[in-house]
Amino acid sequence: MTDKLIVTNKAALRAKYGAAGLRSVTTAVGKLVAADRRRGLTSRLIDLSSKAAMKAVKARAPAVTDALSPKQNKDAVDALYRALQPAYLMLLGSVDVIPHQDLTNPLLADDKEEDAKAWGDLPYACDAAYSRDIARFVGPTRVVGRLPDLTGARDPAHLLALLAHAAAHRTRPLKDYARYFSISVRLWQHSTAQSLESIFGNDDDLLIAPPATSARRASLARLSHFINCHGGAADPQFYGEYRGKFPVAMSTRQIGGRIGAGTVAAVECCYGAELYDSVALALDVPICQSYLAQGAYGYLGSTTIAYGPARGNGAADLITQYFLLAVQQGASLGRAALSARQDYVRQAAEMDPIDLKTLAQFCLYGDPSITTVERETPTTVPRGVPAATAERHARAASRGQLHDTGAQLAKTKPTASKPVAAKPPAQVLQSLRSIARSLGLPDTAAFTAYDVEGALPAMAATRSLAGGKAAASCERYHVLIAAQPGRSKKQLGARVAVVAKEAGARVIGYRVYLQK
Repeated sequence: MTDKLIVTNKAALRAKYGAAGLRSVTTAVGKLVAADRRRGLTSRLIDLSSKAAMKAVKARAPAVTDALSPKQNKDAVDALYRALQPAYLMLLGSVDVIPHQDLTNPLLADDKEEDAKAWGDLPYACDAAYSRDIARFVGPTRVVGRLPDLTGARDPAHLLALLAHAAAHRTRPLKDYARYFSISVRLWQHSTAQSLESIFGNDDDLLIAPPATSARRASLARLSHFINCHGGAADPQFYGEYRGKFPVAMSTRQIGGRIGAGTVAAVECCYGAELYDSVALALDVPICQSYLAQGAYGYLGSTTIAYGPARGNGAADLITQYFLLAVQQGASLGRAALSARQDYVRQAAEMDPIDLKTLAQFCLYGDPSITTVERETPTTVPRGVPAATAERHARAASRGQLHDTGAQLAKTKPTASKPVAAKPPAQVLQSLRSIARSLGLPDTAAFTAYDVEGALPAMAATRSLAGGKAAASCERYHVLIAAQPGRSKKQLGARVAVVAKEAGARVIGYRVYLQK
């Protein structure tokens, strides 16, 4: 019985840290395994690069020979998961040890663009075989998290600290996570406030950047963090926005020594979970890595460009708040991430291209087995049954329910297909041009069309989540990604995404998303 499967690539770790460094990492993993045993978990470390290790558990996939190959890693992890059926799967190492999966960004046709890939760990959480098509992974079933070392590092000290924090973790009462630190761009103030109301029941402690920054903020020591600012590629800073300027709202240096042990963060910012090579680039470590180094238990963020509406909640707003809500309800970090993914898929009538990208790129960093908040109603232990046994049975039942939910979503959820070359009907084209003009964009702006796989017939009656009213089923999406008027796509937060729904040869609704 393996409760927690820890997978890594020892050949890649040895190449980074040498034989002595690898031994120190293996020793630290052993201490985590021992700590898990005291908590009633049977944990096991398996080397993806070892033929003997793969053969020993009868994994029907070859060992990984190319540490940077997404396909080899996906195949190997799948084989181990099928053989051992763990409750938790922990990826040990950064993207130069176990890569993110190379999912294609459905919003872009040009593979050379900055955001061409929606990098992430979603496929490791799914039973579906390797693919670059996000639509194949809308039914996540596995509890997965990544404990990342520093990309390009030559000293294992960072990873050793993360393993020590995981081994020493403790569960706390809900009240310890009831107060929060939150900072938002002014443009998204109302959206962020809505998220905070949903999670914590208030938006009393929301900070707006500018003028607020994380510098000298005592509230950084609080254990729940919700951040909705701008972020950039390979950048150890998050930014506010006001009147065309982007002052620093938060940075690796600002938060140094101020993050409390046990913190759980949900971060909407673009590139908020990018594991860039700070060593080669001579930059401060990513903010996500600073959180973990200071003892944060979990961090959910996006590897690339994220989107959300200026008002109301959608895309990045939803998946982050679903995660924190599950954490506060006593779910382990990994289960909270899986529940957030499933809830995100479930709330969408169809998965449009923005939905697919959002689902793919939000990753959990941290030990997925850690439960931060004490359950309000402890598991009832029948007389004569050891507590550890009862807990294992409860985890198995929960895992079975989550697996069934994911499998059902994979079978039934309509999703946007790949782009199609189709001229819109005249009325649809007129509506798209009108939408573009209303946003200050040229009415000749080119929308990309996507058919919907698994869609109901046009105007079929479905039940909406909002209140059970009949709604038209979307047959096709029309998506426009453009720079906001007067701005370049390369500027922070410059992109606007328009997603229009077509049914019955007319546009039945649209949403506007802004780059985080």
